[in-house]
Amino acid sequence: MDIRKIKKLIELLENSSLTEMEIHEGEESVKLSRHNQTVVAAPHTAPIAAPVAAASAAPVAAIENSAPAVVTHDGNNQRSPMVGTFYTASSPDAEPFVKVGQKVKVGDTLCVVEAMKMFNQIESEFEGTVTKILVENGQPIEFDEPLFVIS
Repeated sequence: MDIRKIKKLIELLENSSLTEMEIHEGEESVKLSRHNQTVVAAPHTAPIAAPVAAASAAPVAAIENSAPAVVTHDGNNQRSPMVGTFYTASSPDAEPFVKVGQKVKVGDTLCVVEAMKMFNQIESEFEGTVTKILVENGQPIEFDEPLFVIS
């Protein structure tokens, strides 16, 4: 499906009261949904038995958005810049990069994140004292997940 068509569909969704629309064109399809005033395009392919003559979308019942509770911590949250596995040290028998109560400067290594067989050093974005480590060693982490609290 042409990117111009997808952009036009996004524009149509934004200017309507619809919360979701799905368009099939040959073996290609695109599903657009709006939740909390954001538009998400999720292209995927699906086999279609008959071609679709016109792209008409009927309103779809809104799906309840049950967002997880947001936990806030006093201080600056150092967040993960990637998805991967969190490690406190460069090797299992090495000392951790930082401990609770340790002072850090901007650019100091806090941990490493293994992503796609590569170890990426995560450096502090803040200056202060590490007041809390929010992730356990070896735990999988998500993008933008809080890792440390630095006060």
